[in-house]
Amino acid sequence: MTFQPKAICLDMDGTLLNHYNELSARTIDVIQEIRKRGIKVFIVTGRSYNEIFDSAPKEIILDGFVTANGMVTYRDGGKIKEEYLPLPLIHDIITSARENNIYYEVHPNDSLRIALEEDSPFMKEMVTGEKPEDVGMHEWLERQMAMKTDINWQKALPEDKYSKMYCFSNDSEKMANWIKELNELKKKTDFTTSSSSPHNVEVMLTGINKASGIKALLDHFNIHREDTMAIGDSNNDIPMMEYVGYGVAMKNATDEIKEITKDETAFSNHEDGVYQYLKKYFDLADIESE
Repeated sequence: MTFQPKAICLDMDGTLLNHYNELSARTIDVIQEIRKRGIKVFIVTGRSYNEIFDSAPKEIILDGFVTANGMVTYRDGGKIKEEYLPLPLIHDIITSARENNIYYEVHPNDSLRIALEEDSPFMKEMVTGEKPEDVGMHEWLERQMAMKTDINWQKALPEDKYSKMYCFSNDSEKMANWIKELNELKKKTDFTTSSSSPHNVEVMLTGINKASGIKALLDHFNIHREDTMAIGDSNNDIPMMEYVGYGVAMKNATDEIKEITKDETAFSNHEDGVYQYLKKYFDLADIESE
């Protein structure tokens, strides 16, 4: 081990989680062994706080969470940094999503994701039936689960603080064209977008990303960015990789991520790549593979 991190930032989808959105017990165990050495471990994800526990056990012990691509940062169950989208922008994007048959979820900072009741039919149709070949299994299952149990359907959007919007299409070309419409909307309202696959786009505030959330945690713990490791796979991890001292790309990461990181896992997310990498990196031979 040449680089000795004081903190490790772990992405979730495509990194900690396998294709079925599962977090293995042995990955949790290796994280706790690393924490015993005094190294802080953070989850840094595009998911909202509530979404994290769709796949991670609620009793998991970590040192902090960066959620919604940096919009809300948590420590000890409380927020140390919070941003939210302006309501007029959310209404504009919902209107555009409806006109273009784009699936959408609006994520409050502190409660279940929301969509409008009248849009349920076309959203349900989009995620019903056989999965399109080019849609990732984890994203497809997430959307189906959201439609069944996770969306709080409302007649109108409540007044609240919303950390992000997640939008999806089973047609990547349609999504690419709609992102162009969002770029036109940016001329009217200042916001930014991030995609973790060709089938989705997330809406956040300009200047907010995973790196800004990590900075809040590192400042809290008085840790330098140069002493921080991060592991991720998709392009919404680029700000994180550019910010930390030691970036690690998953075997299944995009070429853009691999080009800017210093190391790569030998195994993919579906092969428990984070577990395998951290076990070897920290010489944790006492933790047995399943």
